[in-house]
Amino acid sequence: MEKTYDPHKIEQHWYQIWEARGYFAPSGQGRPYCIMIPPPNVTGSLHMGHAFQDTIMDALIRYHRMRGDNTLWQPGTDHAGIATQMVVERLLEKEGKTRHDLGREQFIQRIWQWKEHSGSTITRQLRRLGASVDWSRERFTMDEGLSRAVREVFVRLYQEGLIYRGQRLVNWDPVLRTAVSDLEVISEEEKGYLWHIRYPLADRSGYLVVATTRPETMLGDVAVAVHPQDERYRHLIGKRVVLPLAEREIPIIADAYVDPAFGTGCVKITPAHDFNDYEVGKRHNLPMLNIFTPDACLNDCVPPRYRGLDRFEARKRIVADLEKQGLLGKVQDHVLKVPRGDRSGAIIEPYLTDQWFVKTKPLAEAAIQVVKEGKIRFIPESWAKTYFQWLENIEDWCISRQIWWGHRIPAWYDTEGRVYVGYSEAEVREKYCLGDRLLKQEEDVLDTWFSSALWPFSTLGWPDQTPELKTFYPTSVLVTGFDIIFFWVARMVMMGLKFMGDVPFREVYIHGLVRDAHGQKMSKSKGNILDPLDLIDGISLEKLIEKRTFGLMQPQLARQIEAQTRKEFPNGIPSYGADALRFTFAALATTGRDIRFDLGRIEGYRNFCNKLWNAARYVFIHTQGQDLGSVNDNMAFTPVDLWIRSRLQRAVQATIDAIENYRFDLAAAAIYEFLWEEYCDWYLELSKISLQTGEAAQQRATRRTLIEVLETFLCLAHPIIPFITEELWQHAARIAGVEGETIMLQPFPQPHPEAIDEIAESEIAWLKQFILSLRKIRGEMNLAPGKPLPILLQHGSDSDRRRVVDFWPYLERFGRIESIRWLKADEAPPEAAIALIGELKILIPMAGLIDKQAELVRLEKEIQRLKQDLARVEAKLANPKFTERAPKEIIVKEQQKLEEARSALLHLQAQRAKIQSL
Repeated sequence: MEKTYDPHKIEQHWYQIWEARGYFAPSGQGRPYCIMIPPPNVTGSLHMGHAFQDTIMDALIRYHRMRGDNTLWQPGTDHAGIATQMVVERLLEKEGKTRHDLGREQFIQRIWQWKEHSGSTITRQLRRLGASVDWSRERFTMDEGLSRAVREVFVRLYQEGLIYRGQRLVNWDPVLRTAVSDLEVISEEEKGYLWHIRYPLADRSGYLVVATTRPETMLGDVAVAVHPQDERYRHLIGKRVVLPLAEREIPIIADAYVDPAFGTGCVKITPAHDFNDYEVGKRHNLPMLNIFTPDACLNDCVPPRYRGLDRFEARKRIVADLEKQGLLGKVQDHVLKVPRGDRSGAIIEPYLTDQWFVKTKPLAEAAIQVVKEGKIRFIPESWAKTYFQWLENIEDWCISRQIWWGHRIPAWYDTEGRVYVGYSEAEVREKYCLGDRLLKQEEDVLDTWFSSALWPFSTLGWPDQTPELKTFYPTSVLVTGFDIIFFWVARMVMMGLKFMGDVPFREVYIHGLVRDAHGQKMSKSKGNILDPLDLIDGISLEKLIEKRTFGLMQPQLARQIEAQTRKEFPNGIPSYGADALRFTFAALATTGRDIRFDLGRIEGYRNFCNKLWNAARYVFIHTQGQDLGSVNDNMAFTPVDLWIRSRLQRAVQATIDAIENYRFDLAAAAIYEFLWEEYCDWYLELSKISLQTGEAAQQRATRRTLIEVLETFLCLAHPIIPFITEELWQHAARIAGVEGETIMLQPFPQPHPEAIDEIAESEIAWLKQFILSLRKIRGEMNLAPGKPLPILLQHGSDSDRRRVVDFWPYLERFGRIESIRWLKADEAPPEAAIALIGELKILIPMAGLIDKQAELVRLEKEIQRLKQDLARVEAKLANPKFTERAPKEIIVKEQQKLEEARSALLHLQAQRAKIQSL
């Protein structure tokens, strides 16, 4: 094998072999275990959230596959209605065309062509990450099988009265001219104004002052509301005001929704353009007056002067007219949450329009019950409260979208506007005896989340009762982020219960968001996005800057991001490989918490992979072609051999417990600590004694231990770091005599309690503590690591005396001991550095070991340097200008520096006192 670890030489090589040989497919034997991949958008590319989530799923899948389960990881992509249509429309723009130039049918054909050539980016990237999904079963939410399932569900729900068409308020994107879901609306704080407008009382006895952040919507006002207990306005309830500029009279109503402390305590009610007002309007049976066109211009329901104006142009004219008429009061600066479409960037309007809806309350009741009964378990459990809160207050679901790409709603209208729902036009004509009557299909398509809600059973062949459906439904676990508990998780539960009669999954593992090293959410506008493939393959500084600033419209922002990137990555990003990235994600995957990702962690786990590689090379050198013994051969296992075998059993049990409880951070910790701290740092070093000086039976046992422990460890770590473990296992398995083509299909290690050796663990714990004590003293006294030391021992038990004899070869070599002498009971010890192991006192006489004066000079220099650093940090933290202006994380970092400097200073001063006493 290669001397140096190079992930690029092994990762794609092994993935191609795995996929070509069909290792990702279910075995057909064992208990079913199934995970449905949350279908990424066909327009998308792998981002850090995907990579984190897919690492967790792949670790689970590989673990259960090795456990012998009949394992399926179902892949697929989502057609992403709005996003995909936008991509293809932009391509058409470059040709000087619009979708209307092509017409619906040709435009859909263009999207399918784009999908075939460019829509599989993310699936290629999943392969690069090592995702062991069953690609032979890959699905697409617009393929024929899933489209059939969508039609079946729609028709059945309509026939049961659970789907209806009606007029309600929806989130409306005036650029895309379609309703959008809450998930596609991003609300962030922006600077705006609060306009105070005088509404004259109809009896001309005065006026009410209404505060609003959207003056243009006042032309759609149908009432002014006050709190029923507000003493300022109780006498006006039931009276009327004149709506400025429109000269319409509207009532003054009382409603507890009004906050008397906000603004003036008077609220304009515009039910067709505000969700809260819509509910007030329903309670008071108020008219719903829509004043906008689909592109957010004012329509014919407003005075002629404002018709056809864009909403923001209308705002300027309305404010100016109010001021002219003396009806505009004060105008205040005001920070408000502005909803914008995540695709178009346009400000979203609450808009009253005819849409298709699902009645969700009847479906929600069952979905709540199954979680309360424990048929579905949330991990962490606290997320069940979020799930309950949404379902208990659920509104009807708007499922129609005014775009062309998607599942077209299976409804047809005749010339009188009557609607007929069915599986096809032919079926509708036959069922309703319509003959040759002119029919026109509904133009709208279904919300993308509608087809996604069917994902756990539609991908398995439903509505046909396929063997896969019978085997793998309900699925085992859903791995997802908390942000789509409402939009996807709850809807899958509702649809699964409705159409399959059972839950879609047994458990829901909710993971956190991946944030940058400072805890900030990764976003293009912040310039802190990391592409997981850039971490795997590396990227130059210039290409990274180009990627981070590409498409930014604001030159100043682009310059800021460029400067930030140059400072953070002066040499670009080196190649770390997929295994190092996966191990980083696993190590950071604490349940439910957001994770802070910094390159220091992935650098550390790249070093871990390198450590594993070098350890394996050492083992192969000492075992390949050597006598490893057999069942009938004499084996003389040393306490060191028994110790590492015992520690392996504990690592196996800890890893299993962690994975079973979705504590991937603990699994990664168990794997890391065993390899680095026990197998490499101790066992490989200690094994050199028996390999070099032991008898044949002892050497044979140590070689057998070296290779067997390594082979088992590779299987243990495989679910998290699959590529390097496969490459090394191919060599280890041949040496150890283990049969099999791939580590993927090897049995996952199982703990053997009989191999846990408490005595060996106690013995080696003593040996390690003895050696570490000597190393610590060397470090504290600035003694050369290789300088042999005379050791004096005092007190101690019979066990200590025996251990010194038994472990003398190890102590002499790894403690760098010149000699050991036990002090007599009445013998006074010399001035020495001391370490304790229980009753045993280890003494290293200082006289003659160090140059006292030279060491005191060195310590004094260090003490003075630390004092200067301490003074500088103390002055900075005492400066109000710094503490008031600096970011919190910078202040915390400086405070940590202060504590570390104080601690180091105390340590050096104590060391100086010890040297002076010699």
